[in-house]
Amino acid sequence: MDSAEYERKIASRFAAFDQDGNGYIDREDFSGAAAALLAEFSTAARCDKGQALYSGAEAFWQGMAGIADVDGDQRVTRQEFITGAVKRLRDNPQRFAEIARPFLHAVIAIADEDGGGVTPSAAERVLRVLGVDPGLAVKVGKALDADGDGRITEEEILAAFASYYVTPEP
Repeated sequence: MDSAEYERKIASRFAAFDQDGNGYIDREDFSGAAAALLAEFSTAARCDKGQALYSGAEAFWQGMAGIADVDGDQRVTRQEFITGAVKRLRDNPQRFAEIARPFLHAVIAIADEDGGGVTPSAAERVLRVLGVDPGLAVKVGKALDADGDGRITEEEILAAFASYYVTPEP
């Protein structure tokens, strides 16, 4: 796949992070996503899980800003996102997974409502809250359960997340 095609695919991922649709990714997109997830799963912001989610969202934002915020204005534009992904993450999607790990770990703790792991339906709820089309969220929730045991592990989620955001596949 040529670089221009890869950049087009990465650009399409930008919208998933720009939660408020204002044309750039910033700290508020991450804290807003955390607040929406807490509301969806009826979890208090001041409890341990809520605090872990906000801390994870902040760590994720800091990691993304460190990779992509070239001009240091605490906002990642579409072009900065494309450039950051292409130059810094294309050959190392696990680096992206590591940046996202604290946030995803906290999301998993909230979405794992019975302590047995995240179910495909809980994953679907998370995806819908984060702006994924409801029909696609159902498909992805099921696909994340790669072994079909009804539970999705943290490693399955991290691998899928990194793959989606930094690899050229659709």
